[in-house]
Amino acid sequence: MVNSNLKYLIAGTGGVGGSIAAFLSLSGKDVTCIARGEHLAAIRGNGLQLHSDLKGEHTLKIPAYTAEEYTTLASASTDYQADVIFVCVKGYSVDSITELIKRASHERTVVIPILNVYGTGPRIQRLVPGVTVLDGCIYIVGFVSGRGEITQMGKIFRLVYGAHRNTIVSRETLETVQRDLQESGIKAEISDDIKRDTFVKWSFISAMAVTGAYYDVPMGEVQKPGEVRDTFIGLSQESAALGRKLDIEFKEDIVEYNLKVIDKLAPESTASMQKDMAKGHQSEIQGLLFDMIAAAEEQGVEVPTYRMVAKKFEKG
Repeated sequence: MVNSNLKYLIAGTGGVGGSIAAFLSLSGKDVTCIARGEHLAAIRGNGLQLHSDLKGEHTLKIPAYTAEEYTTLASASTDYQADVIFVCVKGYSVDSITELIKRASHERTVVIPILNVYGTGPRIQRLVPGVTVLDGCIYIVGFVSGRGEITQMGKIFRLVYGAHRNTIVSRETLETVQRDLQESGIKAEISDDIKRDTFVKWSFISAMAVTGAYYDVPMGEVQKPGEVRDTFIGLSQESAALGRKLDIEFKEDIVEYNLKVIDKLAPESTASMQKDMAKGHQSEIQGLLFDMIAAAEEQGVEVPTYRMVAKKFEKG
C-alpha cells in the first residue's frame, strides 16, 4: 500500500467524523481529530473505540485536540497544518471552527465539508476566502455510542466530494484523497456535479430525519407500506420539485432513489437529528426542515407535507 503522506484533520469526531478518522487510521494514514468534552477526554485516555460492521472492533490511538488547542498549535508551527480538513461538525457549529480552518490550512489545503445541510461548501468558502473549500456528502449510519466510542452500522459507507464551479483544485489532489479513502475501505467518489449530489443527499436525509422524528420511529417503519412511508415519499417529492426549480439535473428519479437508500438501511437505524432531539440536545432541525421550507417558499414551490410536519416542531 502506498501511503500518500497527506495529513488529515477531522473537525468533529461524531458518528461521521469518528468513522472517517478510524477507517483512515486503520489503514495507516496520518490523521488527527478535533473533539470536545468527555468524548475528547475518553479518546485521549483510552483511544478511539470503533465498533464497526465493516471493520470489526478496534481501539485506535489517534491524536485528539480541542479546536482552540489545535488553532493555537497550528498558529505556532506549520507542522500542525493539514493537507485535507474534513469538516464533520453539525451545521449550527460551522462558525465555531472558522478560525481553526484558517490556521490549520496552508496554500494547498483542501477543505471538504461533510454535513447534512445544503450549501455548506459555499458558506464555509465565504467565511475562509483564502482557503480552497470543496463540498461533500456521506451515506453512513454512524453514531457516538459512548464516550470515546463510535458505532458504524451496516455495509454502506460512501463519501462523495468535488469542487463547485469556479473552484480551482487539481485532479491529482482529488484522486490522491480518493485513493486514501478507498484504501481505508470507504467508497469514495469524485463528483462531476457536487451541487446536485449534495442536494440529493439533503433531500434524502431531510426526508429520513423529519419522518423519523415526526413519528418517533426507526427506519424499519419507513420500509413498510403505510402512512409513515407515504409521508417520506411526500417529503421526497416536494424536495425533488424544489431541486428542479433550482435547475438541478438529477441522474435518476429522486423519490425512487430515496426509497432505494432507505430500504437498504438497518431497520433499527435512526437519523442523528432524531437521536439529538430524543436526548433534548441541539439538533439540525433548522437545516433539515425549516431551511427546506424557506428555500421552497423563495422558489414558489408548494410543500404541504413539509408544512404539516413542521407544525409539530414550531416553537410557540
